[in-house]
Amino acid sequence: MANRKITFTREQEAEISEARKKNHNKNAERRLCVLFMKTQGERLGEIVARTGYNATYARFLVTKYFAEGIESIIGRERHANRRNMSFEEESTLINDFIDRAKKGEVVTVKDIKAAYEAKVGHEIGSGHIYMILERHGWRKIKPRPVHPKKAPEAKIEASKKLTPVSHI
Repeated sequence: MANRKITFTREQEAEISEARKKNHNKNAERRLCVLFMKTQGERLGEIVARTGYNATYARFLVTKYFAEGIESIIGRERHANRRNMSFEEESTLINDFIDRAKKGEVVTVKDIKAAYEAKVGHEIGSGHIYMILERHGWRKIKPRPVHPKKAPEAKIEASKKLTPVSHI
């Protein structure tokens, strides 16, 4: 397979340099650095040694730049927003259950999960509903089995035996 010479125009070189100046993301800087070094005529081996990328990925970045432009290299910041509903939609769904709880009904996570699944149209994982509830400030409240300051059973029995029974 023959090596093909990749040439960048002056506009492309200026675009890459300008993108490096405006960039604040270190990962995007590494990708832009591959392009910048390529515009300076550096060989692939030198680029790989300085950036730490695999040679295949470095070639891919150059090809992607020519096919899709600078935005494909810079990319967008990605946040972990894989929600089925917006925050407001979730809030309205949960507020319905708050109203039911204020009326005295017992509200369980099972009911909230069923309503959520009905609204989104598919099943969700078991932990997903707890993340949603936590995002909206809910917490699991259940009565504790014993009072934390309760005396041990042996001590209670001993005190019953020591207490005189009053005869009236």
